Amino acid sequence: MTSKILLGLLGATALAGCNLAPHYVRPVGEVPAALPQGGVYPAAATDAPDVTKIGWRDFFTDDRLRRTIALGLDNNRDLRVAAANVLQARAQYRIQRADLVPSTSLSASGTYTNNIQGAASTLGGAASGSSGTGTGTGTGVGTGTGAGSSAGSGTSGSVGTSSSNFEFYSVNAGFSAFELDLFGRVRNLNRAALEQYFATEEAQRSTRISLIAEIATAWLTLASDQDQLAISQRSLTSFEQSLELTRAQFRIGVASELEARQAETTYQGARNDIAVLKTRVAQDKNALDLLVGTPVTTELLPQGLGSGDAALQVLPAGIRSDVLLRRPDVLQAEHQLIAQNANIGAARAALFPRISLTATLGTISTALSGLFAGGSFTYTGAPSVSLPLFDGGRLRGNVDLARAQQQAAVSTYEKTVQTAFREVADALAQRGTIDEQLAAQSARVEAANVALRISDARYRAGVESFLTTLDSQRTAYAAQQQLVATRLNRGSNIVELYRSLGGGLDVDDPAKPVAAR
Repeated sequence: MTSKILLGLLGATALAGCNLAPHYVRPVGEVPAALPQGGVYPAAATDAPDVTKIGWRDFFTDDRLRRTIALGLDNNRDLRVAAANVLQARAQYRIQRADLVPSTSLSASGTYTNNIQGAASTLGGAASGSSGTGTGTGTGVGTGTGAGSSAGSGTSGSVGTSSSNFEFYSVNAGFSAFELDLFGRVRNLNRAALEQYFATEEAQRSTRISLIAEIATAWLTLASDQDQLAISQRSLTSFEQSLELTRAQFRIGVASELEARQAETTYQGARNDIAVLKTRVAQDKNALDLLVGTPVTTELLPQGLGSGDAALQVLPAGIRSDVLLRRPDVLQAEHQLIAQNANIGAARAALFPRISLTATLGTISTALSGLFAGGSFTYTGAPSVSLPLFDGGRLRGNVDLARAQQQAAVSTYEKTVQTAFREVADALAQRGTIDEQLAAQSARVEAANVALRISDARYRAGVESFLTTLDSQRTAYAAQQQLVATRLNRGSNIVELYRSLGGGLDVDDPAKPVAAR
């Protein structure tokens, strides 16, 4: 019997290499081999560092911003949810992996009864695999272990004629219904669970890098609105002085009511801007607190945007688009595709016979001290085979479902690659012209300020009317506001380019998944 079980296990091992899953080939995305170049796109920077090897602590140069990002990585709730999802996927994988090995259990029992027939039946069945049996005399039935031995009468520990109380003990170890994975069903389910685990890890990394970019953008936005508020407050003082001057001139008949009303219009517009910007600054702070996951202390908040150089300004251009395949969202989509590929193999294997094995090894005795004595050992082996005959097309439907899900996963992967290409291309397009925009806007501010000084001097000299000066004030005010907005666009663009290229993914990162695949 033992040799038959061993032969069966050897045969199952020989067939274990059978796998009905389709051979996986990474889809070729419908995107160009290289990112856009020429035209509005920046020229390749030959001395630029590899963006994928720049950690966020090196990329962001403002210490307050770095500390704010670190605080967010410790407290953001979305990142905690992503980490919990990884733990769930890891547990699901461990559960599925357990089907690859037999689940072995150990059991021990002791039986005490006054049922002679039941005891005899139980002992007789248990002793059938032992080395020998003996039968005692009398109205009871006695069973012992050992060749030719017999159990006589007694008050306990044996089955005899002088007592109606019986006892026996057993210890068994074995496994039940372990599937011999001849066609790869269990292995493909295990592979699918593993790939889903990897996909969840990549999702956590994607959440992490997106969070870093979002916190940086929110911090820069708050700094920008602080500068806008400061500009409005400075301009309000200037507008108020002009308003008081025109009102005084109107009272003495030097200026017209039109000039006084237009000065008041400009003044009230600045007042409104200040009220709006104060609200926006408070909302920016609330948004930053939400992203960080805890209130951001005053020492970590920005004190204005300034030139907007809170991060490195030199990033590579002209790189190949295959760098996008290393982005965590693209890797997540690919792992999900591989998982669906494995599900096809599992669905196909369900069409074939399923072989399972139950086996136990144990010992039984009528005395506790004789459990491991010679002749007390027993074993059982029970292989079984089940073959689906008619199920109304359920199994075939499962195969078709798995194929359809795999086709959807292919399209999802290709769309993810295309989206990544578009995000990088858009960021590069803005990167190619943002410096020119900033230079032009800075020159505009300088020209507007000079024009304002000249018009104000001509007005005070009586050469120009106040309307010219008022128009110059408005132009300078708008130019300063637009300069701050352009600086914010420049800072946000470099952060987006860093994120879309998967910056910092090759450096030491606690969210980086295991290397083993």
